[in-house]
Amino acid sequence: MRRADRLFQIVQHLRGGRLVTAQKLGAWLEVSERTIYRDIADLQSTGVPIDGEAGVGYMMREGFDLPPLMFTRDEIVALVAGARMVRAFGGATMARAADEALVKIGAVLPDTEKDRIARTEIHTPMWVVSDAAREAIDIIERSIEKRQVLTIDYNDEAGRSTARDVRPLGLWFWGKVWTLVAWCEMRDDFRAFRIDRIASVIIANRLFKPERGKQLADFYRAVERSEAYGMGPTARGA
Repeated sequence: MRRADRLFQIVQHLRGGRLVTAQKLGAWLEVSERTIYRDIADLQSTGVPIDGEAGVGYMMREGFDLPPLMFTRDEIVALVAGARMVRAFGGATMARAADEALVKIGAVLPDTEKDRIARTEIHTPMWVVSDAAREAIDIIERSIEKRQVLTIDYNDEAGRSTARDVRPLGLWFWGKVWTLVAWCEMRDDFRAFRIDRIASVIIANRLFKPERGKQLADFYRAVERSEAYGMGPTARGA
């Protein structure tokens, strides 16, 4: 790696106000700690606002920014592949955002790399997810962020239909189906619902506050203790 590239990567690793040790930086960049110390000193001498000291760690002060990032060949391939997967399998809003992201990525690339997006031969099938599922994914994703209670009509594996209010906590994609992990107010417990079995989803006119025992971290702990709440694609509400 060229020294200029290494200095750029150091700045990237230090952004976000997190404390990072020279040992970790050296491991990431495959250089010695002594090299990191020299690089940090050089960056500080040019006015880059890095605080810290050897043996403790370094962090970037807030307010420092860089010009638009230049992506490596592998990063371009990863971003294009990810955007195309979101476009094929995500919600309608996600799909539009993925297209816009590709346009923005292309806008910051040098001319020699602009055609790499079109030349990235990683493709996904289109319209794998139904329009109804795409709409449900968008509603659920926004409700998770805003902590909005949802009212869903759900058909279980046997075809039985129930209406219930749930607190949406997270969405998972299993390569074929999406599932919603939520706190089910009817069962007073965690449940996982397949999106393709949700007949309708409506935003209830109320919000929920994080409560001990009813958050995503609590769900993870429950999964670790028991397989009762399987997170695979066969998981269902009951």
